[in-house]
Amino acid sequence: MATKKTVSSLEDIKSVTGNAPAAPAAEAAAAPATTEAAAQPTGPKYAAKRDKQGRAYGTGRRKDAVARVWVKPGSGKITVNDRGQDVYFARQTHRLVINQPFLVAKCVNQFDIVCTVLGGGLSGQAGAVRHGISRALMAYDPDNYRQLLKKAGFLTRDSRVVERKKVGLHKARRSKQWAKR
Repeated sequence: MATKKTVSSLEDIKSVTGNAPAAPAAEAAAAPATTEAAAQPTGPKYAAKRDKQGRAYGTGRRKDAVARVWVKPGSGKITVNDRGQDVYFARQTHRLVINQPFLVAKCVNQFDIVCTVLGGGLSGQAGAVRHGISRALMAYDPDNYRQLLKKAGFLTRDSRVVERKKVGLHKARRSKQWAKR
């Protein structure tokens, strides 16, 4: 019965495999396959995309709202439709939603944000701005921010939208009240 030997050094590996030379044809056939495999990337590589002014762009969507977001290095100023975030989003919860990508990526007050938002209500617009900021941060520096933002779920577009109203109903599913008499 053979006993198992623990391998703890390079010398142990050589003794286990033996010192017999491998067949030259087998080495030649295996060498090109390994170099081709090493040349192909294992996963998608993302490159930083910035314009001449050093800004990165991201489009965010939520419900019926669409946000176009530009990110550039700065002091943390956020401008929404030519107004400050405190003026445009009066609720603290909306401002918290907008600042979530910076908290997750640990880059608070490092970027200036300029965004334009169209459609939907304020909650949908805040979600769209958050999605746009996340995508713009990923475009600015994917090596540092993509993994953190992806894990938090900020790069995924929330596809839930309001269901349409049906004929003969009060709302999408709310039917007329039934009276017994």
